Amino acid sequence: QVQLVESGGGLVQAGGSLRLSCAASGRIFSIYAMGWFRQAPGKEREVVATISSNGGTTYYADSVKGRFAISRENAKNTVYLQMSSLKPEDTAVYYCAADRKWATIPRADEADYWGQGTQVTVSS
Repeated sequence: QVQLVESGGGLVQAGGSLRLSCAASGRIFSIYAMGWFRQAPGKEREVVATISSNGGTTYYADSVKGRFAISRENAKNTVYLQMSSLKPEDTAVYYCAADRKWATIPRADEADYWGQGTQVTVSS
């Protein structure tokens, strides 16, 4: 079992930045690939970014490439999402997720574990 707890969400103006954190406990964090997904009202949950268990491979949705960066610190059982140049369309609940290995194009239904989510609101 893996427990995931997100933090760092909030309200920010367009063009601003936020850093989300996801702290993991339970089974060995370092064997899991991690990811960030988001879900806006009335929309399906979508992948934002994922990172392999050793941090060597990352994936970004086209909509966030060049603006967001995913990273992890296995010694701290934590994964991060640095978000910059935020846009109103980035407004959503952001979820942390764990999987043994993401597909080439990660999907929400692959995840083994989910956090409770953290709200990110970007005002125009």
